[in-house]
Amino acid sequence: MTRKFTIKEIAFHAGLSLATVDRALHGRANVRQVTRDRVNAAIAELDRQHAATRLESTKLTIDVVMQAPKRFSSAVRDALEAELPLARPAAFRSRFHLAETMDDADIVRTLQSIARRGSQGIVLKVPATPKIEACLSDLRDRSIPVITYVTDVAPALRLAYVGMENKQAGATAAYLLHRMRRPKGGRILVSLSSQMFLGEEERRIGFKSCLTTLQSSARVVTVSEALGVDRTTRAVILDALDRHDDIDCVYSIGGGNRAILSAFEDARRKIDVFAAHDLDRTNQSLLSERKLSFVLHHDFRNDARQIAQHFLRHHRFLPRTAQIEKTEIGIACPLPRLA
Repeated sequence: MTRKFTIKEIAFHAGLSLATVDRALHGRANVRQVTRDRVNAAIAELDRQHAATRLESTKLTIDVVMQAPKRFSSAVRDALEAELPLARPAAFRSRFHLAETMDDADIVRTLQSIARRGSQGIVLKVPATPKIEACLSDLRDRSIPVITYVTDVAPALRLAYVGMENKQAGATAAYLLHRMRRPKGGRILVSLSSQMFLGEEERRIGFKSCLTTLQSSARVVTVSEALGVDRTTRAVILDALDRHDDIDCVYSIGGGNRAILSAFEDARRKIDVFAAHDLDRTNQSLLSERKLSFVLHHDFRNDARQIAQHFLRHHRFLPRTAQIEKTEIGIACPLPRLA
């Protein structure tokens, strides 16, 4: 009779003597049914443990490709490096491809290089341009699953999207900003890093739609293509302030918030309400300095757990029916100064 486990292992797990287990395994007389059941249960449990150990020795290599300011990509990397080692039953190994600015050619070359080398999955935050989407179509044909993070692409090109629901986030920002601003205020400046990031554009659409419902006369000025980089962000904000002398509120979708504040200071203009996104280190500091009115955010570590679960389910380490929770929109405000 061939067995995976020794009699000693089975006896230890069942809490029985070696002789008793030997008699039960060989179908000898003078062994009660309850004892045979204990032996069978011990073998079944050892089987489960052996299967789990085998799965945990399986490694999934994933690639994280992000075009984002360092303050954001660093927060995402920290979250993934904290959460992925805790994922079970497979073990994850991550390769990071992070840059503040990349053009289409850079991104396509990176994705093609990943495809040649092989990958069990890609986490992606890049613009949804035609060339990039054509490359994603090739990745789909190679059966490399792609999870988009924070900003999206066409659903047919990715396995899942992880991040807050962007139109709802924009609408939430509009509601709060409208309630907080002065009556009959001036124009509202909406700042995007790029309109090619679908998530940012959806936030802008949700913001404008909700704001129009709340106040049909509200006026919005949109600036973009600064890519969240401080130098270029400051330049586009200064240009907008030069063109419009009544801007008094800001909804910053694309980041670069210290640069935005610097531009307003240089122009000797005040901000009535300043809404921003993400609790990265910069925004946490600006909240503590009471420079931001509120920040819409999501839990980076919870997002990292979702990413792991989507890949585990895709590779059949989790049941196809396993439910994966959605990202909740959080709101952070400056704490009042207490006596």
